Amino acid sequence: MNTIFLHTGSNIGDREKNLAQARQRIATKIGTITSQSAIYETAAWGNTEQADFLNQAIGVNTDLSPQVLLTAVLDIENAMGRTRDAGQRWQPRVIDIDILLYGDEIIEEVNLVIPHPELHKRNFVLVPLMEIAPEVLHPVLRLPIEELYFQSTDESEVILLE
Repeated sequence: MNTIFLHTGSNIGDREKNLAQARQRIATKIGTITSQSAIYETAAWGNTEQADFLNQAIGVNTDLSPQVLLTAVLDIENAMGRTRDAGQRWQPRVIDIDILLYGDEIIEEVNLVIPHPELHKRNFVLVPLMEIAPEVLHPVLRLPIEELYFQSTDESEVILLE
């Protein structure tokens, strides 16, 4: 079994319901959910001319290989109605699932980079992840998630959803 951390986000439709459905599908297709952060609301990243996102970090125990995990993540996104426009980044989405960490592995393949290359630069990822895994080390930077948050230069606000 490998401990992985995923990040989910949604800014289309019933965002809370989308995150709940993603958790259910993750538990079914990927593995046992061992932890989940609270849900946070943040402004959109990159393309800010869209609705705010709800975000959540999830810890999972899985026996899937990284490539099979990626396929499962993409299958979940597609099944939930995620569409991708070629060449268009940071678009509104029903669900977005990012693989943040896969144990302490470092993977650099054409279609898969783990740890997520932007993890340490984005408060909307760091805050939920810090809630459930503050002491977990970033395999490349060799710093705990909590320290990465304190060193982050991202000034965007991350609001706990009540």
